[in-house]
Amino acid sequence: MKTDSIFYRLFLELPGIYFQLIGQSPTLANSYQFRSVEIKQTAFRLDGVLVPNTQSPDTPIHFTEVHAAKG
Repeated sequence: MKTDSIFYRLFLELPGIYFQLIGQSPTLANSYQFRSVEIKQTAFRLDGVLVPNTQSPDTPIHFTEVHAAKG
């Protein structure tokens, strides 16, 4: 899907936007690394994953998937 690459680049270059969208501080992005991950289930591909820079079990992993509809 063509829009997937748009959101991948957006979250890759400006990961703080994701945290703003979920109502959290954009500075949380400094503690994460944005990645593209494919899950083996007949090629189910997420738009991206924000993986914590630390191994702390209290820090959540964020999975991103963007859907849009023309109305």
